[in-house]
Amino acid sequence: MEENTGKYYYTIGEVAKMFGVNTSMIRYWENEFDVLRPRKNKKGNRLFTQRDVRYVHVIYHLTKVKGYTLAGAKMALKEKFSEYEERVIMLETLDKTRKFLKDLDAALGEKMAK
Repeated sequence: MEENTGKYYYTIGEVAKMFGVNTSMIRYWENEFDVLRPRKNKKGNRLFTQRDVRYVHVIYHLTKVKGYTLAGAKMALKEKFSEYEERVIMLETLDKTRKFLKDLDAALGEKMAK
């Protein structure tokens, strides 16, 4: 998943790009998973909050990484959502830390080259 930009709302295209899936996959998951309910503006465009993005991340992880069926993913979400959400938050934090360290390494490398 890409690093957060600090935005309050994300479009369905932005969310799909974060996970490398089609927008139709996000809409399908919205229909299948009760927890995923993005807001819609007057035009009907979906607006995903950071929490919605976490739901998508958990669903993506269960279905695409772990290989759960939709029924299995639904059951896992009902039973252990808070545990999965904690893991997703931890993964996001680790990704941010890794990016920071890579940027720091590159900056120090440039400084040392001068």
